[in-house]
Amino acid sequence: MDTLELEFCFPTLNNSCKKTLHSEPQATLIYSVLSTITVLTVVLNLLVIISIFHFRQLHTCTNLLLLSLAFSDFLVGSIQMPCQIFHYRGCWFLGDITCVVYYFSGFLAVSASVGNVVLISIDRYVAICDPLSYPAKVTVTRIKACIGLCWIFSIVHASWILRDMFKQPDVYNSCIGECMLAVNHAEGTVDIVATFIIPFTLITVLYLRVFSVAVSQARAVRSHIGTIALQRSGAMAKKSELKAAKTLGVLVTVFLFCSCPYYAFSVAGESNQIGASSGGVQLWLIYFNSCANPLIYTFSYSWFRRCIKRIVTLQILQPDSRQSNVL
Repeated sequence: MDTLELEFCFPTLNNSCKKTLHSEPQATLIYSVLSTITVLTVVLNLLVIISIFHFRQLHTCTNLLLLSLAFSDFLVGSIQMPCQIFHYRGCWFLGDITCVVYYFSGFLAVSASVGNVVLISIDRYVAICDPLSYPAKVTVTRIKACIGLCWIFSIVHASWILRDMFKQPDVYNSCIGECMLAVNHAEGTVDIVATFIIPFTLITVLYLRVFSVAVSQARAVRSHIGTIALQRSGAMAKKSELKAAKTLGVLVTVFLFCSCPYYAFSVAGESNQIGASSGGVQLWLIYFNSCANPLIYTFSYSWFRRCIKRIVTLQILQPDSRQSNVL
């Protein structure tokens, strides 16, 4: 992006930050693309939240995990993306308190998303690799408890990193109109290990195992003798479970693809200063994952398409609509 000139964010103040101006066609194109992604992210994730929350038939363990993931994606679309667009020209006009909220929601949403994807991977691992024990091991109560712990950990994690900003919101700003956070080596190491290395290693190992078992079962389906043996032992996962594993495998793959560049950028970064406009393409790529998730549901789950139709046509306002058959 070619910089044309520099102006001050607050011309009347001596300690004002400088504003970066870009060519008008370029700025218009970028604003349009990013705004479209933001609107899609908010609307699609809101549809996922309404669908799973409203229809009782969708209150399954796996869908509760998808609900939690959709909520973290909704936070990204409703707070992170608009702030990034608003800060495109290099000035922060929203105040110091909003700057703290911006960073807090960012660390919260990313940590929660990673935690939810880990829980989804564990859910699919048990469903495919140990289908007989799945109903006993994975219950709605346990899933709700795990989701609660995931969000509690994310809140504690974000609060720990931003503890100095909570005391003094502008502690890291060098000029007026800046939204800056400084992360020391210990904080950065803990963040990368807790939200990248450990979760991503676990996710990869679990899905390699799930993929291996799914392939072996698919081969057994093509062999009549193998199918009978698996059915007699009760070790054959349901077809719906295999489809869900495939869909969520795509979700996890996209998640890894979108997240890895951002964390690689964080590891390679020489500075511990994080600005509201830092990260560039890498940051927007991890944000785009929040838009990609509901798109994956749309193309993979017929129940989600039915729910969208009922929501858009306001059929959910009818009496007993919560009991509707959407599967």
